[in-house]
Amino acid sequence: KRRKTVDTYFNAETGALKQFPAREKKKIIVLMEIAKNFRPGQEYSEKEVNRILQRIYEEDYVTLRRYLIEYGFMDRSDDCRVYRIKE
Repeated sequence: KRRKTVDTYFNAETGALKQFPAREKKKIIVLMEIAKNFRPGQEYSEKEVNRILQRIYEEDYVTLRRYLIEYGFMDRSDDCRVYRIKE
């Protein structure tokens, strides 16, 4: 099920997201896959996060960033300067 969702929503060659799923379960699977692009323990600036997410889904990388935080895959400092993936 997970593999099928990843195969459906991501380009196998480039790793780019074809479209963002509307269904909740598929959204979580896609976000889990996107979170793999960040190293645990490493701090990222918003610019760095955006650059990584733009490679994956240029159409709406801002929404991806927000969802990574809302769904608990990523933490952001109160001043929004530091982002880190949750381990």
